[in-house]
Amino acid sequence: MNINLININGAEIAVVSSNEILITDVQSALDLMATVRYEVDCNRIVINKSAISEDFFDLKTRLAGEILQKFINYQTKIAIVGDFASYSSKSLKDFIYESNNGRDIFFLSSEEQAMEKLSSI
Repeated sequence: MNINLININGAEIAVVSSNEILITDVQSALDLMATVRYEVDCNRIVINKSAISEDFFDLKTRLAGEILQKFINYQTKIAIVGDFASYSSKSLKDFIYESNNGRDIFFLSSEEQAMEKLSSI
């Protein structure tokens, strides 16, 4: 895992990259938040969807809700970057839409969009 700290308009954003899956369950999400806080003291995270278990995107597992609630509880904003068009679940599409209209969790198609969003909230 690599954490790159970027400052945009006074907002510090941690861009997390990895060749392996980092978020597989609630504990691994908490570990990621703790690592980012410890290493770069940041509460805004950009991560590629490839670093998140596919179970996260199956809402029936309730994993997304449990994990994202932890991000909200610990006041950490997250932007998940990737192509979400391949998912056919209407529930997931609605979930992504609602998240993107909030202030804490975003599902975006590019790292540039993620930086812009996280630096403006």
